[in-house]
Amino acid sequence: MAPAIKGAYRVLPLRISLFSCYRHAVPNGAGLAHRPTAVTSLRAAASSREETPHDEKYCLDLVRSRDYEGFLCSLLLPAAARRSSLALRAFNVELAQVKDSVSQKTAGLMRMQFWKNAVEDIFRDGPPAQPVATELWRAVKKHGLTKRWLMRIIAEREKDMEDKAYRSLQELESYSENTQSSLLYLLLECLGVRDIQADHAASHVGKAQGIVTCLRATPYHSRRRKVYLPMDICMLHGASQEDFIRGSGEQRVRDVVYDVASQAHVHLQHARSFGKNVPATATPAFLYTVALEDYLQRVRKVHFDAFHPSLQKRNPLLPVHLYLRSWRTTF
Repeated sequence: MAPAIKGAYRVLPLRISLFSCYRHAVPNGAGLAHRPTAVTSLRAAASSREETPHDEKYCLDLVRSRDYEGFLCSLLLPAAARRSSLALRAFNVELAQVKDSVSQKTAGLMRMQFWKNAVEDIFRDGPPAQPVATELWRAVKKHGLTKRWLMRIIAEREKDMEDKAYRSLQELESYSENTQSSLLYLLLECLGVRDIQADHAASHVGKAQGIVTCLRATPYHSRRRKVYLPMDICMLHGASQEDFIRGSGEQRVRDVVYDVASQAHVHLQHARSFGKNVPATATPAFLYTVALEDYLQRVRKVHFDAFHPSLQKRNPLLPVHLYLRSWRTTF
């Protein structure tokens, strides 16, 4: 068995209430604004909802149900960036779930084309009347978000519709950079940060997040007889796709998980190497590192058995750890 990942993370035995964070999540009792009796265009429809809470709540509920760690991280951002963060994460969720929600590739590609058109319309100040698109439009207007990062996320998700295993660890890292790192660049812009050191840190955090997401999803994909872990690492250890589909706990499968998890850990360490040069205002964008640390620590404790039942459960202390980290200016 390969040695465990060095530098296990300390778990702080502190108990605090997070109710104050959740109070910011749902708009205060405002009713839906009256809609015009005649809507002549999608732009008019979007504009008519500018002051309604429906779109914001839709994004909040979507992120809470499909990206719980991202939901918690968004609640702990400064108030000026919180709503935009939820819009971006909802956008990411919408794209991420396309592959699993369609039975034919053609339908998925049509959905991706919708989002390409939606982003173009958003930057022309005419978003489609769709809750996530409308919230994304508000975020773009408020923070001057970069169109390139949004389009890069869509393009990479579209390529992922091929539904193939990653040929190498580098290919998984490239996918993670184009999706998760791009999302972090946008979150930094929501925080008013445009800094090269922060971008370097975001690049590595995003790669770590993409790798960990692939690992965490392995049991789910295996039940559907699909394996996405890098083929070069599987071949190196002699682990077959059938080993993963069976949920095998054999040593060769654990060694694959160890190598992949170790690479995520390396990216976290690289990200932290920029820490002293990253503006303090950028650190809230990197709160997700707490969730990544949590998974890497737990998979290490079960000796890199990605199918261990404990890994399928949420850590009830994660909100506490996130709250404590939010008070620090380091990540």
